[in-house]
Amino acid sequence: MIRKQSFLGATFAASTLALAISAQAVAGTVTTDGADIVVKTKGGLEVATADKAFGFKIGGRLQADYSRFDGIYTDNGDTADAAYFRRAFLEISGVAYTDWAYAISYDFSHNAGSSEDGYFDEASIAYNGFAPVSIKVGRFDPEFGLEKATSSKWVTAQERNAGYDLIDWANGHQNGLGVQLSSTLGSSVYLSGGLYSKDNNNDDGDANKQVNFRGVFAPLHEAGNVLHFGLNLAARDVSDSVVDSRFRSRLGMRGVETAGGNDAGPNGNRPVLGGANNNVSGSYDQDTAMGLEAAWAMGPLSVQGEYLMRELQADSDEFQDIEGDAFYAQVAYTLTGEARGYKLGKFDAIKPANKQIGAWELFYRYDSLDVEDDNIVKETATRELGDSSAQVHNLGVNWYANEAVKISGVYVKATTDKVTNQVGDDSGDGFVVRAQYVF
Repeated sequence: MIRKQSFLGATFAASTLALAISAQAVAGTVTTDGADIVVKTKGGLEVATADKAFGFKIGGRLQADYSRFDGIYTDNGDTADAAYFRRAFLEISGVAYTDWAYAISYDFSHNAGSSEDGYFDEASIAYNGFAPVSIKVGRFDPEFGLEKATSSKWVTAQERNAGYDLIDWANGHQNGLGVQLSSTLGSSVYLSGGLYSKDNNNDDGDANKQVNFRGVFAPLHEAGNVLHFGLNLAARDVSDSVVDSRFRSRLGMRGVETAGGNDAGPNGNRPVLGGANNNVSGSYDQDTAMGLEAAWAMGPLSVQGEYLMRELQADSDEFQDIEGDAFYAQVAYTLTGEARGYKLGKFDAIKPANKQIGAWELFYRYDSLDVEDDNIVKETATRELGDSSAQVHNLGVNWYANEAVKISGVYVKATTDKVTNQVGDDSGDGFVVRAQYVF
């Protein structure tokens, strides 16, 4: 286990070294035993040899959120608020001997990882000597979905679509280790496949295993001229394991429960659409997920959507399969005319053309979730019999003040069917504002 103190010490040492190199560069004297050194300070600190055989970069992101919400988002239906760091990443990445690369991303807000395994969003090593194939090993999120592939810095809404909550194991943070092969074919096709050993064990102490596949075809792949299609598959073996089978969602409101600071506390409500967290070993067998993605962009207009499906298969006569599906549709328009950036397989930043007023973007997203759980045979205070569903409307604005600062605001409206809070509310309203700085 990598202890937090050790990481902080290493980070301090790396930062001190980087500053020393930077100071020498300003003074006009740099000593090197090899190729010339190039120092860049725009968007973090980057130091590399001119032949790009060696180099490192120090960067990060800070996202400070404030939200206020009521109804289904709280147990008693009254208004609550939350002020928290959604992310506070320090990121160190680099290249060595041309073909080797590494990435370390540590979350000081503690929303990634855990106290036992370290609060790492990523800690990986990659070998790129078999171009165009890349082999990556370490801790990183499995690839699944367009919004997940897009950096949290540049997703349109503050929170990714609510449908991802139903498949959080398929593309969410994992504290085990994984190996992934990825490749581009020409300029229009991207493929990746991975095998992961999760931190949850079966009765014998054998870690649960997971496989992921993502394929993307983008015949149009330039900023402002995008046509994108994707397929995602994931499966994990949870046989002879105690597994949390809850299909639940924050419905776009992270403040109901977050690890990054103040949240709604015990009054925060994450509606459970199906499943339970009191299962015994052997209750379920295979957990599978499938996703389809599509996007189109022309100039300042972009449209995208995904369809997701999950099936948790029972492994006992006492239980029934649990099935869920979800989709979202989103439209965004940049009022100041800039196009969303695009790299094969994912969207990227909007770069303001006018440094005085920045770039202004309006967006709307509709999320829909449905869950079928025949294990529910008795009504409770928060769950009626029958298939449950939820819908979320997201209407917001993003101001890209410059390439480092982004200010966002979104109004969120959620409704549910067959699921309520403790006092019977089946709808809720809220808003989230975010100040983001990246370097």
